[in-house]
Amino acid sequence: MSFPKTQSEWRTALDALPSTPEKIPAFFFGHGSPMLIARQVTNSPMTSTMGPGGDLANFLRDLGPALRAKYKPKGIVVFSAHWETIGVRHVTDYGDRNPLLMDYFGFEPYYYQQTFESKGNRALAERIILLYKEVGGEAKLSGINENRGWDGRTSPPRQGPGFDHGVFVPFKLMFGDKVDDVPIVQVSIERSGDPEQNWAVGKALSKLREEGILILAGGLTVHNLHDRKQFSEKSASPDVTMFDQAITVAASKSQLDERKQSLFDLMKHDGFAQAHPSVEHFVPLYVAAGAGEEGGVQVVSAIYSAPTIAFGI
Repeated sequence: MSFPKTQSEWRTALDALPSTPEKIPAFFFGHGSPMLIARQVTNSPMTSTMGPGGDLANFLRDLGPALRAKYKPKGIVVFSAHWETIGVRHVTDYGDRNPLLMDYFGFEPYYYQQTFESKGNRALAERIILLYKEVGGEAKLSGINENRGWDGRTSPPRQGPGFDHGVFVPFKLMFGDKVDDVPIVQVSIERSGDPEQNWAVGKALSKLREEGILILAGGLTVHNLHDRKQFSEKSASPDVTMFDQAITVAASKSQLDERKQSLFDLMKHDGFAQAHPSVEHFVPLYVAAGAGEEGGVQVVSAIYSAPTIAFGI
């Protein structure tokens, strides 16, 4: 089974996505790291894969315009590996300007001077809360004065609101430095790391896909900051590269029950623990798969450690 890994291949895959604004697929995407917007690329496994001239950056620059052209979304709902809550979904309600949370530390000043201008939408946020309540879940608004993470712009860091780097860094490449015509709302993932619970987090919002809303869930299929050679396909262990390859195969199963079980079984793969010492970067895959549970699946790109998969085609 072959999946798109080069620019010509992923552009063909993007072109092949059906233009269905009436029912927009849900997407898992590799959100990368702050290295995507680096000014200088250092010689390391992480930056060679995720630097500003790497495959992921180039793919994201192609992905954003394609999504806007094909689906003309009325709003974007985004999940990130960097916002976890237990039991209760938190939903941003930031009004006319979504703040940014520079949730990284020890970087040069350049990284803390980044901007990404966008707006929220109270009606969309309240619609999300209603959908969770309809399935017996709990959800609440997270406002501009509510702490939701650590802001690395201060020393020592302080808590604050805002979109984390798993949102604004890839969105800068996908959509530019300013999005003023489409509101963006972020929702937290389930901190338990349980596949079924995170699947349900996405599934509860599946109706939004028929209401002109684009659902994006960002993470990475390999994320081991203790062993950074795993970030590069050239230096990763055989178990980790086999695990990464198994993800696109599992996601491509045509039958829902088989696909769901295959995706859940990935957490038992021999390479999983080495790829993910903690699971928060992997479970957004389940959020997207749940949101696009019914319908077909297309692997849009199979970039190592950062694929993009469309669910609900």
